Amino acid sequence: AAGGGSWRWFRALAFGVSFLKCLLIPAYHSTDFEVHRNWLAITHNLPLSQWYYEATSEWTLDYPPFFAWFEYALSHVAKYFDPKMLVIENLNYTSPAAVLFQRFSVIFADTLFIYAVRECCKRVNGKRPAKDILEKPSFILAVLLLWNFGLLIVDHIHFQYNGFLSGLMLLSVARLCQRRYLEGAFWFAVLLHLKHIYLYVAPAYGVYLLRCYCFTANNADGSVKWRSFSLLRVTLLGLTVCLVSALSLGPFIVLGQLPQVVSRLFPFKRGLCHAYWAPNFWALYSAADKALAVLGVKCNLLDASRIPTASMTGGLVQEFQHAVLPSVTPLATLVCTLMSVLPSVFCLWFKPQGPRGFLQCLVLCALSSFMFGWHVHEKAILLAILALSLLSVQRAKDAGIYLVLTTTGHFSLFPLLFTPAELPIKILLMLLFTVYSFSSLKSLFRREKPLLNWLETVYLVQLVPLEVFCEVVFPLMPWQQHFPFVPLLLTSVYCALGITYAWLKLYVSVLTERSSLRQKAE
Repeated sequence: AAGGGSWRWFRALAFGVSFLKCLLIPAYHSTDFEVHRNWLAITHNLPLSQWYYEATSEWTLDYPPFFAWFEYALSHVAKYFDPKMLVIENLNYTSPAAVLFQRFSVIFADTLFIYAVRECCKRVNGKRPAKDILEKPSFILAVLLLWNFGLLIVDHIHFQYNGFLSGLMLLSVARLCQRRYLEGAFWFAVLLHLKHIYLYVAPAYGVYLLRCYCFTANNADGSVKWRSFSLLRVTLLGLTVCLVSALSLGPFIVLGQLPQVVSRLFPFKRGLCHAYWAPNFWALYSAADKALAVLGVKCNLLDASRIPTASMTGGLVQEFQHAVLPSVTPLATLVCTLMSVLPSVFCLWFKPQGPRGFLQCLVLCALSSFMFGWHVHEKAILLAILALSLLSVQRAKDAGIYLVLTTTGHFSLFPLLFTPAELPIKILLMLLFTVYSFSSLKSLFRREKPLLNWLETVYLVQLVPLEVFCEVVFPLMPWQQHFPFVPLLLTSVYCALGITYAWLKLYVSVLTERSSLRQKAE
């Protein structure tokens, strides 16, 4: 697979998906389009000292400084397409030239993602040599990443730059797998200063680098040899991270604006859940609170007038109080997140399994933060899906978990595209990706037991009638006027069950695998 000719299929996949992205240029775009247009205008027109203070638009700059510089660089190209898009006061401005530029900026930025996917595919080794290129793990992984349904609709219809950012994450993972630890740490540090959501997986990076780079040897039983600690390596690692942080935050520290930047990056007043509930533990918690409140009023156990009026189902980003269950604070979500991450981090430290163990910890950190984080966006599930893709082509057990998580996670993104014109597009792309995922992984592991059990199969099949109800049946019902939030509520809660199941199953797999390996060693 090292020869240039054997990778022609990869170029064909990359060109094919890039062509598809071009076809999606005229599609609907969300308010995130205006968000990034505003950031282009802010960074292009204002001095650095005003970037994180400008508030003409409600979509203020709330990404780390490196992403602001990324927007600044794009703005100097945007002025040749349509200078009016760079006027701060032109709120909600769109024009054919502005749409064309912003769409192509995402497609161009995805070249980094394509390169990172190829680097990851080079690290994949199948258990059995495959004569047919379509059955090679590297080919399957390339399709699962390059043609990922979630990235296609979120970046190239809804509008964001997740592919570019995911490319940096995959590149850092590839470098760590190649034992180029400092380079991997450098790219991850850059990624953190582009989008701080990747703090979710920082514990996996920190522990893995400390365990495999700063300690240079293990004992016979696999435990760390404390005397192998390298002060030089720790210093080099620290200097790498500090240099990146200094380049990003240094100017704002000099200006005395670091507290302002932090307040923009971590806006805790936005509330526990996003306007559309991310399918996580807090969606189940809030749904249970809603059900208990309704039941309490029906049974005359609660006074309807005393139930908080700020409702989570109102579709607004706001603070609120739960009606029956205890209200959740940012500190409570932080504690829950840390507690859910710790077991995976301990496994990575005490029973390391090299790159595979690192990837398992990375996925669990991403899922744990998604499950219990504060104001989590539904799009954050892509972080875990992309990372788990790397494991899905290596082992049947991980492939089964991947199919549950990916199908459920991708379905949970459907409400992002709510316009009638995009309905056939999202259904068709979802079907194509899902059918390929199931068929390719089933073929790859055909000599092993079925990837899904009967319960998982039944659960996933029920997504079909749920979609029919939300898109076809409910709009025709009289309830639509009084309970417009019902489709979102059902989608969020049902998908939360599947994602929670995948998270728990992966955790059980990791913990039991560690113990079984230990017993085998003994």
